[in-house]
Amino acid sequence: MQWIMLLLAGVFEVLWACTMKFSAGFSKPLFTIVTFLGYIASAVFLSFALKKLPLGTAYAMWTGFGIVGTQVLGILLFRERLSLPQAVCVLLIVAGIAGLKVLSND
Repeated sequence: MQWIMLLLAGVFEVLWACTMKFSAGFSKPLFTIVTFLGYIASAVFLSFALKKLPLGTAYAMWTGFGIVGTQVLGILLFRERLSLPQAVCVLLIVAGIAGLKVLSND
């Protein structure tokens, strides 16, 4: 269950980051509200996951989900470009997330 909580925290992490971009500096009320609600939900789900998971593992995975998710959505939603070196770095982050999960004792 703690892994589901961590995954949900990561999903909300990506949500609030993307809606922050859509909010145009918090000038669009709907996106601003979704940003703050997503931020709160992300923190709440992370806190639930931290009840059972080690801090270092959970936090690294949470931020990793955020990095990978926002990178993918940046490409899809905002037409951001990804260079080959950047793609390699994102793949290394994915490998790190997978490694943390595989090597975790929880």
